[in-house]
Amino acid sequence: MEDDYIEVYYNEERWQLLRAKRAKAERVMETLSRLGLPVIAHGSIARGDVRPDSDVDIVVVEPPQPFKVELALERGGLRLFKKVIVQATPSYTPKVYYHLDYREEVIVSYPLAPLRPREREFYKWGGEVDLKGIRRGLRVPGVNKKLKLIEPREWGHIEYSIVGRESEAVKATGVSMDLALERVRVLTRRRIHGRTGVFLEIEVDPDTPIEDAVRRLLKENKYFRRRLAEAGLG
Repeated sequence: MEDDYIEVYYNEERWQLLRAKRAKAERVMETLSRLGLPVIAHGSIARGDVRPDSDVDIVVVEPPQPFKVELALERGGLRLFKKVIVQATPSYTPKVYYHLDYREEVIVSYPLAPLRPREREFYKWGGEVDLKGIRRGLRVPGVNKKLKLIEPREWGHIEYSIVGRESEAVKATGVSMDLALERVRVLTRRRIHGRTGVFLEIEVDPDTPIEDAVRRLLKENKYFRRRLAEAGLG
């Protein structure tokens, strides 16, 4: 299975791109960390294998008070261009996504209830790094949407498919085998049948408090209500 093992050497342009995207991440993470929130950067920004169209994904991994997050972003000079509430499946924890620029490059998200262990592992699977790591230039292993394990090196990264060798991804990322097998199953099915969309995706007017939208969804959607009720909310 060595035929898919690739060494990717970064040129200066690619290093500059990574630094630029991480500078954006650092600004947002510093703003949110003032609230004492556990904040991570997730995905390619954590692994280092960014492209010009890569998102800068910032995640608050524990449910905060939404108005405090919005206030912190506003005080940090960060504008909310778009607010979206997403529930991937009826059993998943609903999350809020804030898009901080018109290109939807920089995104802040947080759950509306505590994440289940497997949901929390998802971020480790794709690669996550905290603010200290961003400042130090730390890059971490993670698996991308093409089911390639990205392992950072001083000169760039190595990558290879983890299909059939999920145990290597488990060892590199620290997630459970159950999570690894689930992600392989989901993404393989998506390749064959295409993306089927998410269960719930509601765009909220930028001037409408998230709390108001949540109260409306609690009345209108039984699966949304059930998941929050399971967490002792709603």
